[in-house]
Amino acid sequence: MLSSQKPPQFAKAKLSPLPAQTSSCCNNDTCNAAPEAETIPDTGERYSWLVDGMDCAACARKVENAVKQLVDVQRVQVLFATQKLLVTANSDIRPQVEKAVKAAGYNLRNSAAPAEKTSSWRENLPLMLLIVMMALSWTLEQFNHPFGKFAFIATTLVGLWPIARQAVRLIRSGNWFAIETLMSVAAIGALFIGATAEAAMVLLLFLIGERLESYAASRARRGVSALMALKPEVATRIRNGEREAIALAELRPGDVIEVAAGGRLPADGRLLTPFASFDESALTGESIPVERQQDEKVPAGSTSVDRLVQLEVISEPGDSAIDRILRLIEEADERRAPIERFIDRFSRIYTPIIMAIALLAAVVPPLFFGQSWDEWIYKGLALLLIGCPCALVISTPAAITSGLAAAARRGALIKGGAALERLGKIQHIAFDKTGTLTAGKPQVTAIEMNGEINENELLALAAAVELGSSHPLAQAIVREAQNRGLALPVPSANRALAGIGVEATINGETVLLSAPGKLAENILDTSWQQRITQLEAEGQTVIAVVRQNSLLGAIALRDTLRSDAKQAVADLRKIGVQSVMLTGDNPRAAAAIAGELGMDYRASLLPADKVSVVNELNSRSSLAMVGDGINDAPAMKAATIGIAMGSGTDVALETADAALTHNRLTELASMIGLARATHNNIRQNITIALGLKGIFLVTTLLGLTGLWLAVLADSGATALVTANALRLLRKK
Repeated sequence: MLSSQKPPQFAKAKLSPLPAQTSSCCNNDTCNAAPEAETIPDTGERYSWLVDGMDCAACARKVENAVKQLVDVQRVQVLFATQKLLVTANSDIRPQVEKAVKAAGYNLRNSAAPAEKTSSWRENLPLMLLIVMMALSWTLEQFNHPFGKFAFIATTLVGLWPIARQAVRLIRSGNWFAIETLMSVAAIGALFIGATAEAAMVLLLFLIGERLESYAASRARRGVSALMALKPEVATRIRNGEREAIALAELRPGDVIEVAAGGRLPADGRLLTPFASFDESALTGESIPVERQQDEKVPAGSTSVDRLVQLEVISEPGDSAIDRILRLIEEADERRAPIERFIDRFSRIYTPIIMAIALLAAVVPPLFFGQSWDEWIYKGLALLLIGCPCALVISTPAAITSGLAAAARRGALIKGGAALERLGKIQHIAFDKTGTLTAGKPQVTAIEMNGEINENELLALAAAVELGSSHPLAQAIVREAQNRGLALPVPSANRALAGIGVEATINGETVLLSAPGKLAENILDTSWQQRITQLEAEGQTVIAVVRQNSLLGAIALRDTLRSDAKQAVADLRKIGVQSVMLTGDNPRAAAAIAGELGMDYRASLLPADKVSVVNELNSRSSLAMVGDGINDAPAMKAATIGIAMGSGTDVALETADAALTHNRLTELASMIGLARATHNNIRQNITIALGLKGIFLVTTLLGLTGLWLAVLADSGATALVTANALRLLRKK
């Protein structure tokens, strides 16, 4: 307990504003901006703790309410999935927060401190004691009614003590309608009307329900805990030829680390070893080890399968692949789905309404219709128990957290419940071409000559002109020349001609590489124009090679399709999602790629044109935009939801609402299917929560059910809702 030891030094940091959930600039109703209250203040200090003892989302609200009442608190948030309490305040109020949370019946600890270990025997002792006392009370009741009645009263008081004590704590911290309060009132009321056996049974069922909720909560958090466990506690760094064991927080980009066979990577790294196999199943779900070559990136948490490897660290502390997934899960509450916000608001008025109905049920029939007081007080107490909102409150966040975790395990990061909800409504997907549908690495596919020089000579001239260029087409030409082992002539006066191409002087003659359409009119004759048109119709990009204003020939290149592009488009079509390609490439090249994939296309688009097309398509039906470059960011923002390729630019990844971290397009259909399944799961959970309560409300008023089943209507519904949400983790 915190009171019996020196208070830990909890995390303190300047608050960096996180992006608030905003609308996606779309022209339909599928975009939902988060209310202003969802944003995080720009000023103040942020503190964080881990909270022990929370069994459900309602517990998280109790902790929030306890801290909200403190002076100088700007914002309070409890992230139930990771058990984290975040507080933003104008001053250092850590002692007050610790005191308030402890008064509410929960324990705080530093994020670096391990959870206090308690034996299952100790945890279950109150429940086992109550079961034994119930058995003894029932036995006495069979032989001697007065003694049995007193035994049930004693059993009730023993079971009531911890619950009533917690209820008083919660009332003091501002939680007036907690389940503990409702349970205490119901048990005491049952004792007063002589329903002693039922009073004891109500408390027993409640404690059983609490244990089931605790188990379900720990099961739901198990995936998050498994992610946290993927990072080793120390790393082996190599510096000046010496190996040293250091903490993960000391690793910096550029450090060289060593990982033994069977060891896990502590940070994202670039492989320095010529090649190695890595088990990435914990992050991707793929059971087959992945072969990585030198200079390829390997995510943190991967396991070196068969050899000692060295890597160069490329991620900052706290920003590895695992950290990003954990941060995404934590920020899910920052970007809550509209349905989740509605349920949260509804549950706040639901309990007081049910309590009012319970009071009216207990008072009106005896006062105005001469009914039995005992009978209707009993029914009122049962209604009181039915009014607990636990199952309703957890119905949405349990499903969303499970959905986000399941997506993350498949290599798809979805930024919160709002994005997950919008993703489930997608009917069309717009794809950028280069780097998304294609590999982004053009290859030389054909070389045409005019007869003056041979194929290798033409390629060598072109490669010499393109030396040093970072343009993908230039690199493809140079790479092809190197693959053929050609000796390149020495160029001079290399320069780029804006809007035309590049040129250089070789052996005293000017050599120009240009798009055919940028050449002077007299350079291409009819025959060459036909040949170039044919190449472009096949989806190839053509570069003309001109020496001293005379055409030497042309080089055709083509960006090859990603290996999974066809399957991805086919999978999307199966689930009713249509695809369209948006590209700045020429219409003939775009038509060839789109025809191969069996999809519609829009070509010759500038970034502004892409935004216009996205707005047009988005106005008809919900549209997702998939891209990887800076020029795709505006269109991704304009769509209902933007999806970035994991290999894309930082701008695209920041702008997007979701990202395919492992660049597998085939996960798109899975993402949408999972989003739809999550939405269905939420509807099922709400139906279970409200349906069971509605049924038992009617049967209680009719006198068919009593206190025992009223407790099951709450605890049972909570367990069912949580178990139903956990099914998403197993979804294939």
